[in-house]
Amino acid sequence: MFYGDLAEVKSEIHIPDVEPAAFLILLKYMYSDEIDLEADTVLATLYAAKKYIVPALAKACVNFLETSLEAKNACVLLSQSRLFEEPELTQRCWEVIDAQAEMALRSEGFCEIDWQTLEIIVTREALNTKEAVVFEAVLSWAEAECKRQGLPVTPHNKRHVLGPALYLVRIPTMTLEEFANGAAQSDILTLEETHNIFLWYTAANKPLLDFPLTKRKGLAPQRCHRFQSSAYRSNQWRYRGRCDSIQFAVDRRVFVAGLGLYGSSSGKAEYSVKIELKRLGVVLAQNLTKFVSDGSSNTFSVWFEHPVQVEQDTFYTASAVLDGSELSYFGQEGMTEVQCGKVTFQFQCSSDSTNGTGVQGGQIPELIFYA
Repeated sequence: MFYGDLAEVKSEIHIPDVEPAAFLILLKYMYSDEIDLEADTVLATLYAAKKYIVPALAKACVNFLETSLEAKNACVLLSQSRLFEEPELTQRCWEVIDAQAEMALRSEGFCEIDWQTLEIIVTREALNTKEAVVFEAVLSWAEAECKRQGLPVTPHNKRHVLGPALYLVRIPTMTLEEFANGAAQSDILTLEETHNIFLWYTAANKPLLDFPLTKRKGLAPQRCHRFQSSAYRSNQWRYRGRCDSIQFAVDRRVFVAGLGLYGSSSGKAEYSVKIELKRLGVVLAQNLTKFVSDGSSNTFSVWFEHPVQVEQDTFYTASAVLDGSELSYFGQEGMTEVQCGKVTFQFQCSSDSTNGTGVQGGQIPELIFYA
């Protein structure tokens, strides 16, 4: 801009494509080596750093974005990371979108992405959610895109802005009930398409469809088992409304989806259970539900409504309050550290535990997670 054969000849140079706040951050870094990043300006700063080839500032921006990454902004950051060609950030975005697909697709940010990013998300094999959620998200995006283009929000226009992306939604993999109550009444499908999909569900001679027929693979949950054995004795584990609790930390970001618990040691039994996940005393997720145990020493899965993002090197508290058959199996020979694939879990006792569960023994034998 200022030197060499391509230098501007004007005394004043306008830079319309960089936000003033981002340009100031760039200048401050170049003159003083100080980096002051904020959520509102970090993307614009990354653009400026890329434009003027300042790799250290660009890396700081990417690190900032990675630490602030969560389900509500993951789709927008995926769009931006593709634009800026940042593969590591792109991979982090996919980890969040896959594991917390329902929250990511229902976020406002999903409606702000470009068409190409919509296409690659809807094509994604690992999305861990129902297809009805994908369809609803695609409709919400189409409505927002109509408004961006100044078009009336009609079924015809929504279909127009979606283009071939509509045929990436795996509508036939919904249940018949989900299709009948959702996509069939959306007015975005033609009468012939709706008719053929109903026939595809019910008729022996199935019509050809333009939509993918195979379910997404989703993500396989992993299980961190913290005991080396389980047992029951005459003085078996009892509850009486007391809390079983354990603290844990991980060495990389994971998404905790639920807990594995022990059930009755005296035959088939139903339990009511409240599970909870906390960080620094703040409840991040809880669920009040029931599960049936079959009298074996197997663990029984209890799930949170949505997987919870768990950051590395921070202790979280998992708790369960059970009500049901008083006598149950309990874990023994607990481990303070467990290697689970690429993730290392550390365990320590929790002050919330009022029923005897600790690192060495007790309840909550498993953490169920995605990584």
